[in-house]
Amino acid sequence: MKMKLAALLLLTATAFAGSAMAAERTVTLKVEGMNCVLCAPTVKMSLAKVAGVTRVEVSAAKETAIVTFEDTKTDVNALTAATRNAGYPSHPAP
Repeated sequence: MKMKLAALLLLTATAFAGSAMAAERTVTLKVEGMNCVLCAPTVKMSLAKVAGVTRVEVSAAKETAIVTFEDTKTDVNALTAATRNAGYPSHPAP
């Protein structure tokens, strides 16, 4: 019984340790070529499909996308690749 309890405690601690190390990050991307009514929704959808993305706000007028994501599941390179694959090259805004 003690072995099962110890194994359960170890498993639980390991699960929480992994999530505790994850950090939520927010990045603003400068997105090129958003000049039509469908551009912003297309960019938003492409970013929202990336695993680990929790929030996306896109402004065609400012040519930006503000993306919140879990840094253990994705990174800025994956986000810029997603917009590029949708036809809108992007890079982190200064």
